[in-house]
Amino acid sequence: MEQLTRAEERVMQVLWHIKKGFVKDIIAQLDGEPKPPYNTISSIVRQLEKKGYVQYKAYGKTYEYYPAISKAAYRKRAFFKLFTDYFDESAGNLLSFMVQENSLLPEEVEEIKKIINQK
Repeated sequence: MEQLTRAEERVMQVLWHIKKGFVKDIIAQLDGEPKPPYNTISSIVRQLEKKGYVQYKAYGKTYEYYPAISKAAYRKRAFFKLFTDYFDESAGNLLSFMVQENSLLPEEVEEIKKIINQK
């Protein structure tokens, strides 16, 4: 599957949240003002459908969209792409980065140590 753009990911976040909906439902759930134009979101949803991330049910000329891929499956795919592209598939590189950037709380470090010791 192709990588998602920021706009596509934003629409997918809404669809994962609402489970299914029409373009107007997606627009209503988007943060910020002014809301994006209907045609813009409609185009994004159609692109997501072409990429295999969204499916739809037709009601005449109106379409109800729903995710074709779960949020968990997408998260896994996105994480492994990040892991491969930026951390050379090294858990050590990833953890080192997180520790150096102060991204881990002390209790999280302890939890990671417990997990490692159990393995």
